[in-house]
Amino acid sequence: MGIEVTVLDPQTDADEWNRYVERSDGTNPFYRAEALRLQADDTGSTLHMLAGFKGQEAVGLFPVFEYSKGPITGAFSPAPFSWSCYLGPSLLNVDKLKQRKADRRTKRFLEGSLEWIEQEISPLYSKFVAAEFDDVRPFIWNGYEVEPGYTYVVDLEDDEETLLKRFSSDARNNIRNADEDAYVIEEGDNDDVERIVNQVAQRYENQGQSFQLSPTFARSVHEALPDGSIRPYVCRVDGEFVGGILVVESETTRYRWQGGVKPDTEIDLPINDLLDWHVMRDGLHDGLERYDLVGAGVPSINRYKAKFNPRLELHYEITSGAFGLDLLVDRYRKR
Repeated sequence: MGIEVTVLDPQTDADEWNRYVERSDGTNPFYRAEALRLQADDTGSTLHMLAGFKGQEAVGLFPVFEYSKGPITGAFSPAPFSWSCYLGPSLLNVDKLKQRKADRRTKRFLEGSLEWIEQEISPLYSKFVAAEFDDVRPFIWNGYEVEPGYTYVVDLEDDEETLLKRFSSDARNNIRNADEDAYVIEEGDNDDVERIVNQVAQRYENQGQSFQLSPTFARSVHEALPDGSIRPYVCRVDGEFVGGILVVESETTRYRWQGGVKPDTEIDLPINDLLDWHVMRDGLHDGLERYDLVGAGVPSINRYKAKFNPRLELHYEITSGAFGLDLLVDRYRKR
């Protein structure tokens, strides 16, 4: 029996899709139907929720966003310029399989998905970002370009003190020596989601860089997803917001999605060290396994992230089509 790739409806099949998302090891809250619909609305793209089945058994998920503007048609996952967390393909029910069968199932699911994308979308350009998905060989075999990307991951294991001891000496000192009466770190509300995004946007603007994540989208995702999926950690001094981190939480992992920028304040307080420490400490206490710092490709930021003694982990950027077409799509979107 082969693998059949079908398309689930974002509205009527949302509950079924979400059940599969919850059973897959490689997903995060952005795979949920409500988050996918918001990404499509925010980016002006059309959502296709591809699901692979072997008989009645779900074996894979692949959310794909079709983007068309003028002569340009593209296929993306995550949506183009959405600033969402990782998407791309994800597998179900492969852990129990021997390697040979797992390889065959992965190959057939991906080839069926890529065949559907080619027939139904016929994209001039495709771009997928796959994380926690190791077997990207079927993309290579089907003519896609695969480039590695990097992120830092802190393993949340042992106890609080052991975790802290793994940090660099300056990080440990910053955390231990901070006056606990001088600040409050807590999980904020929907207004704090917007404050964090606006702070990041201001930082990008100050550096002359574009930042396309809208506060409205971030607020909507925070409201739509189940409680605890998006956690806005904020630091307040004398009741005033001074910094924050938007954390995405899956069953095993916390993702440092947005925030943690250098605050524009004269306050003598290691705000980001304290924020990251609280995110990790709370995750450890809640039984989570990993803190993904989301990115290890920018040298100026890597120095900060590396002081938490993370390990390097790979993800993959998978593309097909004319070089530079993604930039052309970007120009169309901005018009």
